[in-house]
Amino acid sequence: MQVAVCGPAACTDDEARAAFAVGRHLARRGATLLCGGGTGVMASAAAGAGSLRGLVVAIRPDADPSAPTAASASPAVPDLVVIRTGLGQARNAILVASADAVIVVGGSWGTLSELGFAHRRALAHPFPIVSLGGWQVLDADGKPLPGQLTARDPEHAVALALGDPSP
Repeated sequence: MQVAVCGPAACTDDEARAAFAVGRHLARRGATLLCGGGTGVMASAAAGAGSLRGLVVAIRPDADPSAPTAASASPAVPDLVVIRTGLGQARNAILVASADAVIVVGGSWGTLSELGFAHRRALAHPFPIVSLGGWQVLDADGKPLPGQLTARDPEHAVALALGDPSP
């Protein structure tokens, strides 16, 4: 399974710790971690997966090999594949389209666009969308959109993403 972990490049310490734990749980369960390949949540999730030799695929918005990446922010990721798209934030659509599940940790405008792409894609092809302290998208009546799952902790987020609601 390929699970996208989305979150802000400028994250809080709590978000970084949660993303690291998500990465470790994904690697432990044999899932490939997809991310945007930048700093913050992306680098923390990559470092977590890398600490257990999990495979990480970073889908970069730029084409510049000198730009900060999950690899430069966290060089302890031995199995990192970097795909440089040169598409800017449009790469968010590729990231989400390549995932079997999406876990959102924290929130930023880029993260919100990834969440939007995930919900749009799930209309035609339902798949797990999990929020761990991230955006909660509401309908016009203020109710959460159907299909988004809320996790209580990193282990629960991974369990929900992998289709196991009770870790």
